[in-house]
Amino acid sequence: MDRGQQPENRVQIPIRVDADIVTARRGARELAAKIGLTPTELTVLATAVSEVARNIVRFAGSGQIVVELVDQPRRGVCIVARDAGPGIADVEQALKDGYSTYHGLGLGLPGARRLMDEFSIVSEVGRGTTVTMTKWGREG
Repeated sequence: MDRGQQPENRVQIPIRVDADIVTARRGARELAAKIGLTPTELTVLATAVSEVARNIVRFAGSGQIVVELVDQPRRGVCIVARDAGPGIADVEQALKDGYSTYHGLGLGLPGARRLMDEFSIVSEVGRGTTVTMTKWGREG
């Protein structure tokens, strides 16, 4: 899959503090606007990015988010959020609405999954977590 080799089609945002969440949101929105996502789609994308970035700050302490325009199988935006934090012991449980390890609402990961067209998470306890999610543009 062509993940967009041109630098203007990709942004990488280090995530360490709350302010980086805003930077990641903005970066994702600006890049996604290039492929003509609607204002509503841009808001949905930014919300999903916020959720995974917030998890990096809260649980891992640091990580990165890469936002990239893709062309195959059609135009879209792929987000990869990666950290080397403690990992998630039970990914299936973490993806259930209402499950929280810090007394929150438990809507972050399941919410991000619902907002995006594709969503996958790979996590290993003691090694970290990678969330990959894609929002596809309209065909035509």
